[in-house]
Amino acid sequence: MRLTQEYSDKTAISLSALCLVHCLLVPSFLVFLSGYVSLSYNNELIHYAILFIAIPVSLYALITGVRNHKSFSFLYLGLIGIISLILAVTLGAQIWGEVGEKVLTTVGALLVAISHFKNYRLCREVECDDCH
Repeated sequence: MRLTQEYSDKTAISLSALCLVHCLLVPSFLVFLSGYVSLSYNNELIHYAILFIAIPVSLYALITGVRNHKSFSFLYLGLIGIISLILAVTLGAQIWGEVGEKVLTTVGALLVAISHFKNYRLCREVECDDCH
């Protein structure tokens, strides 16, 4: 089954939200649970897994948006967000520390989500057959 632009934009927005929730809330959640549950938690594996899924979905939706609407602005915004996420996962903590990594992740995820929301909204406004 072929993914449509609308579905892939929604999926990419959801993955960006998941990335934000993971980055900002999971460490607090683990602190609260530390007295009750002993967890083996591989934080880096989750980062790479989310990116492994998010990058192709995001690129598909944004490139499809460019093909359908000839608007490159959302593609550029999304690419900057994806690059930010990749940098946060691969170099974030080593270069900017943990706080810098969280800031870069947050900015990247928000840029990706905004680009997909605008891409989705443009598709809805134009109501083209290629988007649905």
